Amino acid sequence: MQSQFKKRTFSIKSVILLMTFGLIPIALAAQSYQISTSEGEVMVTGTSTLHDWEEVAEQKSGSISLDNTGELPKINTLNFKVEAESLKSGKGAMDKNTYKALNTKKYKEIVFDMKSVKSISPVVSVSNRYKVVATGDLTIAGSTKTIDLPFNMTINGTKVMLEGKKALKMTDYGVEPPKALLGTITTGDDIEVHFNTIWK
Repeated sequence: MQSQFKKRTFSIKSVILLMTFGLIPIALAAQSYQISTSEGEVMVTGTSTLHDWEEVAEQKSGSISLDNTGELPKINTLNFKVEAESLKSGKGAMDKNTYKALNTKKYKEIVFDMKSVKSISPVVSVSNRYKVVATGDLTIAGSTKTIDLPFNMTINGTKVMLEGKKALKMTDYGVEPPKALLGTITTGDDIEVHFNTIWK
């Protein structure tokens, strides 16, 4: 009985060791990168009855985890945040109207959280660059919608660059387009998010 117990204990330990060592290459293959807060840009553009406008995000954070050991890179995780009140247009009155529309007193952040990668393919003309479509949850003003986010991803040594744009409607997130001068200037419902970000 004792010898059988020892054999069983040994086999269990062996399985655990094999499982552990089997997982080590996977863990080492995945590499995590943090977004650079001092490089790159995230910008929102739109229209109004007076003129086109743009707002630049001054505070952003996020991380991406990649496995680049295969024929195509695998994106394990991708999340991204913008502080809502860091969106700046250079015009104080417009910024105040934006924060009011986004209800920034209650909802401090705009967040994208990737759930899966819909497609990834190499850009033939540029080495280490890939066209990606990621599916994830975008949360604006407390309202969350699942979107497809297209972007180009370039892997360059210790850096990853993500570049793309996404058209959105404010009303899809319960945001009423801001107005100014007693409603005589109205912002268009359609906006576009442009991003050119560096991750290290």
